[in-house]
Amino acid sequence: MSRRHSPHDLAHCGVFGAAALLLPVLFHLVHLGRVFMPMYLPLVTLAFFVKPLPAAVTAAATPILSGAVTGMPPFYPPVAVMMAVELSFMAAVVSATVQVCPRINEWGLLLAVLLLGRCLYVALVYGTSLLLTLPAAFMAGVSFVSGWPGIVLMMVVVPPLVRTRKASTRPRAEHGRQSG
Repeated sequence: MSRRHSPHDLAHCGVFGAAALLLPVLFHLVHLGRVFMPMYLPLVTLAFFVKPLPAAVTAAATPILSGAVTGMPPFYPPVAVMMAVELSFMAAVVSATVQVCPRINEWGLLLAVLLLGRCLYVALVYGTSLLLTLPAAFMAGVSFVSGWPGIVLMMVVVPPLVRTRKASTRPRAEHGRQSG
């Protein structure tokens, strides 16, 4: 049985995926890409608006495509692949949770998923470093610490965007009751 994805989901994936390709280029121009994780911002936001499969596929494909086109993130060490796994996981969890509990608090969900995603990424860096005979503990520690400014940025930006979008798509009658 073929499952079709809604044009709404596909349009959101295209727009947010394009933003995830463009933002890192802009951030890297001022040498802030590694610190603020700009690719994560649109992909995590996307997960609040679409179903889990399109969110996860877009989040997995974007770092791979970006790495192939721009060289960032690199394929060696396999940062692009590790980011694809982490972003796909985070997007799927956010989207699935929002599908099951649409009224969930965005800040709480986002914080939990970002922390889980960072733990997954650090574990991937540690394991990959062992395979490549790099200093695993050092590499994992640097990866853990370097992501915090990006997590703070996402905690500040994503929930207000999600709430603004939810408020603008609320049915008119419900919107009128809340404002009056």
